[in-house]
Amino acid sequence: MAVKMPVLGQQSRRRSGGLGWVLFLAVAVAAGAYLWHRRQRPAPPVARVPVVAPAPVVISAPGSTVAPGSALAPVPPPPVRTGPRFLSVRIDGPLEAGLVAGAGTETGPALTQVVKRVLVWWVAIPSDLRKGDLLEVVYEPQPGQEPLVSAVRLQSARAGRTFEAYRFKPAGAQFARFYGPDGDDLELRLEPSPLDSWEQITSLLKDGRKHKGVDFKTPVGTPVKATFDGTVTRKNWFFRGNGNSLEVTEAGPPHNRAIFLHLSELPRTLAVGTKVKRGEVIAHSGNSGHSFAPHLHYQLMSPSDRVLDPFDVQPTRKVTMAAADRPALAEQVAKWRSMMTSPVAVTPGPALQAGTPASAR
Repeated sequence: MAVKMPVLGQQSRRRSGGLGWVLFLAVAVAAGAYLWHRRQRPAPPVARVPVVAPAPVVISAPGSTVAPGSALAPVPPPPVRTGPRFLSVRIDGPLEAGLVAGAGTETGPALTQVVKRVLVWWVAIPSDLRKGDLLEVVYEPQPGQEPLVSAVRLQSARAGRTFEAYRFKPAGAQFARFYGPDGDDLELRLEPSPLDSWEQITSLLKDGRKHKGVDFKTPVGTPVKATFDGTVTRKNWFFRGNGNSLEVTEAGPPHNRAIFLHLSELPRTLAVGTKVKRGEVIAHSGNSGHSFAPHLHYQLMSPSDRVLDPFDVQPTRKVTMAAADRPALAEQVAKWRSMMTSPVAVTPGPALQAGTPASAR
C-alpha cells in the first residue's frame, strides 16, 4: 500500500500563516481595548478666556463736548486756501531762507526764483541786499507751476529808496508784465531785440546763475529775428543741450556772434553760409534740447570767444504803457498796496535810476 508523502514546503507555510493571523487578531483586540478605555476617561477641563469687545474709537477736536465713549465721524480736512497771499520778509540772511520760512518748503524755492527776476532790475543779488531791508510780496501758489506773483516791493538801504513792481496786462497786450506804479515797464528792451513779444526775461548774465545768455520766456513758435546783418556760421551743433540752434556772425566790425538756442525745427533751406539782415525772421522759438519750458536763449560772443552781456553791448530803451491803460493800473496798484505793510523809512542815499538792471550797471 502506497504511503502519501508530504509536499516539501506547503505544510510549513500553512502553519506559519495560521500563527500570523493569531498574532494580528491579538494586537487588534489589544488596540481596541486601549481605545475604548481612553474614551471612557473624562476630558480635562478647558480654561475659558472671556472675550472683551474693543472700546469704541472717539474722534474729537480741541474744545469738543462729546461724551466719552461715543463715536464720531472723522473730522474733514480744512479747505485748501486759495487766492492771493501776502508775505513780508525782513532780510537777515540768505534771501531764499527768508522766503522759504514764510511761504513753506513747497512754494518758497520757486517763489525765490520769480522774485529774483524782479529784484535783479533794481539791485545786484545778493551783494546789494542789506540786513534790515524789507521785502514784500503778493503771490498765489499754483500746483505744478511757479507761483503767480502780483506785486513785489523792496525797501533798500543800499539804494536809499523803495522799489515797486506790479503785474498788469494792458488792453490788447499778449502777456501780463511787471510795471512800475507810473506805468514804466520793469524790463529794459534790447534795440534791436531778437523778439518782438515775450512774457518775461527769466535770466540775465549777472543774476547770480552764471548763465551765459538772456532767456526770454515765450511760447513755442514766436518769431526770432536777427539782431544784425550777418551770415549763418553754425546750425544745430550739440543738439542734446542746445536743441535746434543757430549762430550768426556779424558782417562788419566788431564781428560778434549771436547764438540762438532751443528753437523749433529749422528749415533745410536755412544752411551755413546763408546771409541774413537785421530784423529778418530767421527762426521760431521752441523747447528743444536741454530746456524745461518754452523759451529763447539769446547769447552774444566776441571774436575772441568771450561772453558778452547784450545789455552792455546793445542799445536799450524803456517802454511806457499807453495813457489809456494807466487808470486800470492805478486801481490794481492800490489793491495790492492795501495788502502790504506801511512804508518803512530807509537811510537817504544816492538813488539808482528806476528800472536800470543790475546787469547793466
